[in-house]
Amino acid sequence: MILPRVYPILDTARRIDLFDAAQALADGGATLLQIRHKGDWNRELFATAERIAKLSISLIVNDRADIAKMLGCGVHVGQTDLPPANARAIVGTAAVGYSTHNREQLEAATAEPIDYLALGPIFQTASKDNPDPVVGLETLQQLRPLSSRPLVAIGGITRSNAVAVWNAGADSLAIIGDLYPEPLIPVTLRNRMEEWRTLAQS
Repeated sequence: MILPRVYPILDTARRIDLFDAAQALADGGATLLQIRHKGDWNRELFATAERIAKLSISLIVNDRADIAKMLGCGVHVGQTDLPPANARAIVGTAAVGYSTHNREQLEAATAEPIDYLALGPIFQTASKDNPDPVVGLETLQQLRPLSSRPLVAIGGITRSNAVAVWNAGADSLAIIGDLYPEPLIPVTLRNRMEEWRTLAQS
């Protein structure tokens, strides 16, 4: 699987219409989006996700392999979610990503039927209530050779530290906090995505 250098996380907790946000990110150059939703899925959210799935982007759903299957898209699972092999059985040939947080988890992930892995948090992050210990750039650089799969770095990554994370071996950077400007409206979100796209091309 070839990942884009920037992996935007479409966070449903942000105060912006989800489809408008997805459209703005796509207009800004995003080629892949992950829908991150930590609550229950209702009809309205699923209908919105269906609309997003019709955009000219690749779509990943966080945690929920069943939702991903119904949408015909990929899924990203974590250490306490459905095991990757079970997620693979549900989504078939669609992309499966898997979160890791340390050497032991990353080494174990090499035997899983996944398309890419994530490692983090690289830096301190405010996107999780109980984040795992910070990995840091040095550890990222040390662990990168342990897997041949594409690696997404996540956690506290901003425009100011992104180049250092790429240089440490990350193939792609998952962006949450620094993706969402204030005021958060479609035009500012599109512009922020364009900034990230330009940075990735530099």
